[in-house]
Amino acid sequence: MSEAELHILKGRMHEGRRAKAARGELVIGLPRGYVQRPSGEVALDPDEGVRSVIRLVFDIFERRRSIRGVLTYLVDHAIALPDRVRSGPGKGEIRWNRPNHATVADMLRHPAYAGAYVYGRRRMERRAQLPGKPHSGRRFIRGPEGWSVLHRDCWPAYIDWQTYTRNQDQMAANRAKHDGVPRGGPALLGGLVHCGRCGRRMVLAYHNNGREARYQCCQEAVTFAGPRCQSLSAAPVDELAARLILAALTPSALEVSLQLAEDLELERAERRRHWAERLERARYETALARRRYEAVDPEMRLVARTLEREWEAALAAEEALGAEQARELAREPARLGPEECRAIHRLAEDIPALWHASATAQKDRQAIARLVLERVVVRLDGASEHLQVTCEWAGGMRTHHALIRPVRRFEQLRGFDQILATIRDLRGQGYSATAIAEALNGAGWHPPKRAAFEAGMIQRLLFRHHMTGEKPIWSQAVPRQPGAEWTLHEAAERLGVHRHTAYHWVRRGRLHGRLATQGGQHIWLVTMSENELDQFRAAMRGTSRSRNLP
Repeated sequence: MSEAELHILKGRMHEGRRAKAARGELVIGLPRGYVQRPSGEVALDPDEGVRSVIRLVFDIFERRRSIRGVLTYLVDHAIALPDRVRSGPGKGEIRWNRPNHATVADMLRHPAYAGAYVYGRRRMERRAQLPGKPHSGRRFIRGPEGWSVLHRDCWPAYIDWQTYTRNQDQMAANRAKHDGVPRGGPALLGGLVHCGRCGRRMVLAYHNNGREARYQCCQEAVTFAGPRCQSLSAAPVDELAARLILAALTPSALEVSLQLAEDLELERAERRRHWAERLERARYETALARRRYEAVDPEMRLVARTLEREWEAALAAEEALGAEQARELAREPARLGPEECRAIHRLAEDIPALWHASATAQKDRQAIARLVLERVVVRLDGASEHLQVTCEWAGGMRTHHALIRPVRRFEQLRGFDQILATIRDLRGQGYSATAIAEALNGAGWHPPKRAAFEAGMIQRLLFRHHMTGEKPIWSQAVPRQPGAEWTLHEAAERLGVHRHTAYHWVRRGRLHGRLATQGGQHIWLVTMSENELDQFRAAMRGTSRSRNLP
């Protein structure tokens, strides 16, 4: 009796709570920016700084149209969000906390900022409730039509209801559902790659109109607008995973070929058994309806007509199920012949050809990867080209691999200082750009994006790191007429113009010169005496005065 009385009292209290909420008088956990007066009235926060920050959040969302944009703005400008202490020491005081994605999203989704009183925005699902956690299993209801109570224009508002509705539509349009499973893209390991630094799962992003896939660890950036943890191209990791998967599948090729035909027959038998059970159940329903009809008194027509309709419906369902079974059996593939079995054996013996075949869809490769791999952990060595990959296979085995990935700049290479020192030494010995490139390739060095060094790369590195004026250089070693022939750089300095301008004048014939060769390097030599230099300068001054005339 005591337990029953407690149950009744709890039910009455719950119904009283719902009745008070239906009147709009139940106030639990006011959002930031609101306070409750002693009279029970809800009002805006009396602190003007709090109100200005709340309004700023909505104003920024109007301009940037995303939660991420609002969070980035707050972080870039070091703006904290206010929150009043509700209990314990310092109750009622304002605390300014670091903004995060969840807080900003809750502010933008809460209808109280539009002046509405709402109750029942979350529904409890007992199937999703965890043992020992009574507050788990709550699911957020996004549509106002599913809320238990909604009273508009009850509280003072920061925005109007039209703006609130527009904001919800914008956030719904921005939402991208991602649960870690492959979504049809070309990446092989989407959802399986984890960050080796923080342990979080790396998201998959596509760039260059979907042609370039990248694995990114951006949890810190999304939640707190901080820097990205790691980001790398998906191509080298996917290629490594594909090679490892093929190596793991090759030893079992013969077993797969022998098991395939048996699996097909077992699958065919399972389908037939399923249809047989469905037909047996339909026949039982028909027989039961028939027995009920035959057991009724023929004079009781009110009951007989109902049972007759049920019997006819059962007969129609049985006939429809039989027709559907016939159609399925007609579409069922025929049994494999000897030639088809031999073809399957050949394909099973050449797993790489089957993997790379044009008829093999990418979703099939992704499904295979998820059968043999639990997850892949990657860790970059700073921003260099070196990458550590750890593959956790199904069954608990773990393998470690070192990988070289493509990078964008020479400065990202781990041995860039050694490469630069080698180039400087070889340049000091008078080697040409082609000879330096061959020496670097012979030593086993690789550029960021290509397989081997080229002369153009060496020339750009020399110019970028100011190694074009050291001794001895090609231009100083080339034979020329002293006092009459000048290199392109020297002629540009004497004329007071850029070297590109001097080269353009040589190509147009305005300056006279010849192309000399020294150590495999081609160098322009400009022929110019002192008289020709004075005439050229005078012509340049005259051209300058004519341009300045009104």
